[in-house]
Amino acid sequence: MSDTQRRVVIVGAGIGGLSQAIALKTKLKFHNFTIYEKESEVGGVWRANTYPGCASDVDIHWYSLSTDPNPYWNKSHGLQPEIQAYWIALSRKHNLYPHIAFNTKVVSAEWDNAKQQYTVVVEDVFSGKQTTSVAHVVISALGIMEAPNMPYEIPGIQKFQGVSFHSAQWPSSIDLRNKRVAVIGNASSGAQFVPSVSEDPSVKIVNFIRTPTWFTTRPHIPYSETAKWMFANIPLVMFLHRAWIMFRFVAPLHLNTSDKAIQKTTNRLKKYLLDNTPAKYHAHMIPDHPPGCKRTVADSGYLKSLYRPNVALNFDGIAEIVENGIVTKTGETLPFDVIVYATGFVGERYPMHVRGLNGVTVQGYYDAHGGPTAYIGTAIPDTPNFYLINGPNTGTRTSALFIIEVQVAYILQLIEPVLKGTASSFAIKATPTDEFNDKLQEGLSRSVHVHCFSWARAKGTDKVFYASPWPGTIWWWMLRRPNWDHFKAVGAEKWVQARRSKTAKNVLKCGAVLALLWAYRNGSAQRALWQATTLASGYLSQFGFRL
Repeated sequence: MSDTQRRVVIVGAGIGGLSQAIALKTKLKFHNFTIYEKESEVGGVWRANTYPGCASDVDIHWYSLSTDPNPYWNKSHGLQPEIQAYWIALSRKHNLYPHIAFNTKVVSAEWDNAKQQYTVVVEDVFSGKQTTSVAHVVISALGIMEAPNMPYEIPGIQKFQGVSFHSAQWPSSIDLRNKRVAVIGNASSGAQFVPSVSEDPSVKIVNFIRTPTWFTTRPHIPYSETAKWMFANIPLVMFLHRAWIMFRFVAPLHLNTSDKAIQKTTNRLKKYLLDNTPAKYHAHMIPDHPPGCKRTVADSGYLKSLYRPNVALNFDGIAEIVENGIVTKTGETLPFDVIVYATGFVGERYPMHVRGLNGVTVQGYYDAHGGPTAYIGTAIPDTPNFYLINGPNTGTRTSALFIIEVQVAYILQLIEPVLKGTASSFAIKATPTDEFNDKLQEGLSRSVHVHCFSWARAKGTDKVFYASPWPGTIWWWMLRRPNWDHFKAVGAEKWVQARRSKTAKNVLKCGAVLALLWAYRNGSAQRALWQATTLASGYLSQFGFRL
């Protein structure tokens, strides 16, 4: 069946959706796909997060596609404009723009089991006009940072008469000169923009911290022009540089979670905090949870900025927000012109209606299992031909792009028979999904991730739905190829026959090699060949083949 008869819908033009689209084109030579993107440009989080100082936490040569390396990165950790430009350039290079419907939100995708396809409803974000189409495969590349988290639990949040916004919605026209700025939150985003904004001494910043976080040093080291030239012109230099970065992250085959290892890390990070912050904050800066329970923040200048006279930390807690500022829990009223919410993203709600077999929905499945749950972070039972990129529990201590590339390669194997017309659908079974998640949660129950309140846990304290107890090497191993016994196939007779034929050919090849080796060893090629052929024939008869 040609690709004009089978269609793929990708939801989201962030790095996951773009990576999947590039792979469809380059690996499967498949072109009948549409990416629906509710915004006006590609890039996902790198399009949305334009706050000053926004950068990658991971070394940029590993936070880029292995198939499309860039020798001209300016620093070891890329800044947002540079990363966004990289993904725009890749979208042009691979001619993805004709496949993207911008300013278009996917409202729903519902599986028609009789027709073995999804009915997809999309909506123009400006006009509200809805249109309907069909897709045989739907790939969700929404990720986990799709919806900014606003702390509406703070009383009076809507009373403030000044300017307020989430850091992921930074206004391009905002001028903070001579302004009093409250920053709520000091995790990854806040720790990146506070040093940049506070470089202007006229900006007075008070950073409100509810829960201290662990920091680790992550300097942004510039690449020299010589290094860039070597990456671009000397074979293997850039490859080896990337491989070394990758090796540092994925070499461990297990994560050391012993009390001794945790205490060693705690002591090291505690020393780093105390050595790099003003003494007046020492009593408040040390977290009461073990490192790794929450995301360890990369320090590329935040702690140093705390020595500036225009930066102050406040640990008193927020009682309420009023028209002209913030009232702390000590009763003090602090006036502000601007409030910036660096309060993360909503992770436990799936933002789109997807219905599969037997009325199962993605959010309904999440709710029934105590939070986001999937098979190896990629598939959900009773939702045929529907796959997640950066799904539940894919948060490893590696590059997010590494996990994306591993998932994309895995998804390609699952959808290739559908796109070629040798199968209609594949759906992960419930039993292997439950077994996988039982093992995953058992591993997490013995990890640091259950020792703190976190956005990565359902309701903050329940099921851990983002982190993984295993290193990236284990994820690569689990996703290297599908275990087809774990999937229910429909309309797959041609695919089954093709697999049997492939198995038969492989057996014949192995038989021939064994026969030649045996002949060489025993000096009787004819006898060895006959024995190997008899052995192969007996094996192939199990699959209905005869020699």
